[in-house]
Formats: sequence, C-alpha cells, structure tokens
Amino acid sequence: MPRNQFQRMIFALLTVIVTVHAYVFYSLYVVNGQTLMEVTGASSVLNAIHSQGGVYMFGKMLPIWAVVLIEFACAYTLEIVMGSPCSFKLASKVFDPRKTNPVMFETAIICATVGLMCPAMSFLAAFMYYPYYAGFNVLTLLANWLKLVCFNFPFAFFTQLFFIQPLIRTVFKFLFRKDIKKRQPQPVDAH
Repeated sequence: MPRNQFQRMIFALLTVIVTVHAYVFYSLYVVNGQTLMEVTGASSVLNAIHSQGGVYMFGKMLPIWAVVLIEFACAYTLEIVMGSPCSFKLASKVFDPRKTNPVMFETAIICATVGLMCPAMSFLAAFMYYPYYAGFNVLTLLANWLKLVCFNFPFAFFTQLFFIQPLIRTVFKFLFRKDIKKRQPQPVDAH
C-alpha cells in the first residue's frame, strides 16, 4: 500500500477522518445516546446534545465540531507517531511481508494497529471525558480507561477489519492508481 512518507501520511489522514467520525457517532449515539436522552428529556440524541449545550469534554460543554477536531488531532498524531510504524513492526515480527499473502499481512497490520491505538486513544479519552466536576482520582481515571477499552475494542476491531480499512484501501488505490500501476511488473514481450 503506502510506499513513502507522503503516502503514509495520506493513508493515515483518510483512516483518521473516517475513524474519528465513526467513534464520535458510536460514543454519542450507541454508548451514551439513551442516557443523554433520559437526562435531558429530548426525543433524539442530537436534540439532547443541543439542549445540554454540547458534549462534555475537559470539564465543560463543547460543540460536536470541537470534539471531532480535538479527537482528530489526537488520533492523527498517535497514528503517525505510534500506530503506523509500530503496527508494521509488530506484524513483521509474526509474518515475513515478502513471503506472506498481502491480504494476510494487511490483516495483521490492522489487528496490530487496533491493539495499539484502541488502548492509547481510550486512555486519552479517559482524560478528555473525565468527570472533573467530581474531583480527580487516579483510580477513577483507570476505571474509566478500562471501561472505554471494553466498549471501544470490539467496535474498533470489527469496523477497522471489515469496513474502514477496506474502504480506505479502495480510496487509496484510486488516489494513487498511477503510482501503483508504475510499480506493477510490466509484461515481457515475447518478440
């Protein structure tokens, strides 16, 4: 897939754009949606968010767009610094990329990325969404982190493996089709 730093940055950008939106939706609608509607008495999650003045983050209410931007910045930085390079190294320890079927190797990279990024982003989220109004306690932070990992890991694994990465790889192949075509071996003329 990506062959140079520019392509890796674009691949990570595409992945994070889709992933952050999916996780914000998952967190607000699936995990917390019913609670938000019950607390505010709203008939929909979006109305509940608007009626409470936004999404609780860093001890105050922020608009959804701010939440998406903050999570995007954190996720993109983590993906570039840790996720991408470490997941490739982990997958390479188990499989030889030159001898392994590309689909198997890509699957190993996806699994390693989820295994690294989910706990890391969940830890950051435990800080971002910590109930600061109740005072700070390390045990509460760790309990919230474990809870977030338990909620997010199955979602992360299945969406990355079966939806997000296949979509991103298709988009990436379309965007870099000329470069990919140049790298493919050309047929040898028999004459």
